Amino acid sequence: MVHVVETDASSSTRIAVLIDCDNVSAKHIGAVLEELATYGVPTVKRAYGDWTTTQLTSWKPELLRNAIQPVQQFSNTVGKNSTDSALIIDAMDLLWQGNVEAFAIVSSDSDFTRLATRLRESGKRVYGLGRRKTPESLRRAVDQFIFLEVLQDQERAEESDTTETASGSDADTASSRINLQSALTRAINATSSDDGWSTLGVVGQHLSRAHADFDPRDFGHQKLSSLVDEQPYLETRTEGSQRQVRLKQRATRRATAPATTARAKAGAKQTSAKRTGAKKGTTPSAKDAG
Repeated sequence: MVHVVETDASSSTRIAVLIDCDNVSAKHIGAVLEELATYGVPTVKRAYGDWTTTQLTSWKPELLRNAIQPVQQFSNTVGKNSTDSALIIDAMDLLWQGNVEAFAIVSSDSDFTRLATRLRESGKRVYGLGRRKTPESLRRAVDQFIFLEVLQDQERAEESDTTETASGSDADTASSRINLQSALTRAINATSSDDGWSTLGVVGQHLSRAHADFDPRDFGHQKLSSLVDEQPYLETRTEGSQRQVRLKQRATRRATAPATTARAKAGAKQTSAKRTGAKKGTTPSAKDAG
């Protein structure tokens, strides 16, 4: 399943992968396609750029190796990015053809923000893949945003056959971007039942909707489940085949509530008994009155 959220994803989902080669290095493409393979089948793979220039020379071997179709777009006007226009036009053509269920926009360019929202308005799932410097407008416009640096770090770790987690600098960047405790707390509160428990998959879905760029690997974990297990303010359990999670504070508060109520009732009874006894003791009898 997906690295980011443990939800149901159909392996038959057809994905159109549209790559802005002016904004993405060729070294990332292998990891990008491998990542997208966990979400579905990349049936359309197109790379946009001016292939007559030397800037894209490193891309050519990757195009052949990964069966990616290059789309030639000459830079007709200085200062205008014609590559963006070509990618957007192709995306709309693919949308109306109806042969894909999802789109992957591989770029760090905020110019694709409106395209992403338009595709989602038409009921398509949209993935964004770009660098950490990608403007928030694009990161918020997609269903899920994946940082290329995260994929690169993972690829290096796999190649070196180590279990080292993300570097300290990456962890700091993730922490400054998303307050993990706040994000998890809000997700659990929004999805939990009356007893405080929430299904982990539902929590993951909520996190993806609230933070499209949320990724457990940014916090040194391959899956959301292991990230949750390590949080001291959460507790987990397995019900059947489902993992569940809830806030420890809430669990403690609910557990102590009955005991507190019982003590309060007992105290009330004692107070009532004392008052009754006091009244009996101070009421004069007929004999005393005589």
